[in-house]
Parts: sequence; C-alpha cells; structure tokens
Amino acid sequence: MANADLSALAASKGLEIIFPPDQIARRMEELAAEIARRGLEQLLVVAVLKGSFVFAADLIRALHRAGLEPDVDFITLSSYRKSTTSRGQVEILRDLDLDVAGRNVLIVDDVLDSGRTLAFAKDLIAARGARSIATCVLLDKQTRRAVNLEADFRAFECPEVFVVGYGMDVAHRYRELPFVGRVVKDG
Repeated sequence: MANADLSALAASKGLEIIFPPDQIARRMEELAAEIARRGLEQLLVVAVLKGSFVFAADLIRALHRAGLEPDVDFITLSSYRKSTTSRGQVEILRDLDLDVAGRNVLIVDDVLDSGRTLAFAKDLIAARGARSIATCVLLDKQTRRAVNLEADFRAFECPEVFVVGYGMDVAHRYRELPFVGRVVKDG
C-alpha cells in the first residue's frame, strides 16, 4: 500500500502514523542481526500475547533470515484488559506449553512502559530455570517505570502516547493495521 493510501487509511480511522510499514520492516532485519550476534544457542522465543503477535511473527522470520532457528512459545499476560491504562497487576491468561529450564529465552513484547508485564514474565521464566533471559520490545516508551527494567533489544523508542496497529489494539480494534499509530480522534 502506498504511503498516501496508508495516510488516508489512518486518517479515516482517526489515527496518526508513528512508524510506517517500511520503517518497521527495515528495523526487523537490523534487530534480528543484533539478536543473532548474541550467539544464543537453543533459543526459545516467548511472545507475550496478544499485542506482540505481529511483531513476534515478523521478528521470528527475520531471525531465520539471520541464521537462527528458534523454538517459539506463547504466554498471554494482561495488565490492561479493555482499558488504555495499566491496572498495576499482571495476570496469566494463558501459560507456556514448553519447558524453559536450561534454555536461552528471548521474551518478545509489544510495548515497554511501566515494565510490570515484562518484569513479571522475566521473573516467571527465571523461576522456571531458564539458562538466560533477554527481552525484546517493539516500542520502548521513555516513561517513568513502575519497576527498574530496560529491554535488552528494542525496535523503536516511542513517544508517551497510546499506540495501536501492528498487532496492538484498543478494545480489540486496530490490530490488523500494518503500521504503528496513535489515536488522535474517535474513528
């Protein structure tokens, strides 16, 4: 889809594009190369659902192109539910299927803001005996964290705005959009 068409689509939904598809695609390749340089053997990618599913899929394919063959599992955690702000408590809605004991684990999440969800996932996987744990986020909001945590890998720094698209939603809307945008008015 051409940039003009994407801009029109975004405007029709009351959104402003922050990261367009071509910029995201380029960054996936760079990010995969950064991760591959770490030399993590027996890598297990754990995608935190639901918001990271598109990012995780694109990153996993980029990791393959960078020469890695990670196993993949999913965990569903929530601190938002249908709200646009964190409730401060993380819940496991769906747990992992694979054993993480002795594995190098890369936790993939969509947004790092308060840090609660990522810290919860990291602590959970550490308690289950992972050999090493690295974190990778699509968006790193430079905001005051509720916990002391920084991502090992990040695709983009993000302004402190609520974002949608590229798998992220508000009340189950906008996940299908090929870009990351912010809501500027009700669409």
